[in-house]
Amino acid sequence: MIFLQALWSRIWPYIATVAAAFAAFFAIRQSGKAAGKEEVTHQQTAEALDAIRRSNANREEVARMDDDDQLAEFDRLWAARRKKERR
Repeated sequence: MIFLQALWSRIWPYIATVAAAFAAFFAIRQSGKAAGKEEVTHQQTAEALDAIRRSNANREEVARMDDDDQLAEFDRLWAARRKKERR
């Protein structure tokens, strides 16, 4: 028993150091994951806002057109989409 106590008193600092290193590793890893998720969320939000702005600009542009211009624009877009789908 005395042998085990002597051994334990010599090796416990090393065990504690290894445990602290594992804890630090996992804490750093988790903070990196959280930062990555936050960056992705920010990027998705920015892309969604950009899409909304483009949609609003297109809607305003179409609202300024008269009926004949609107039909011509929709026909042009429809033809372009069909041409793209055929490729």
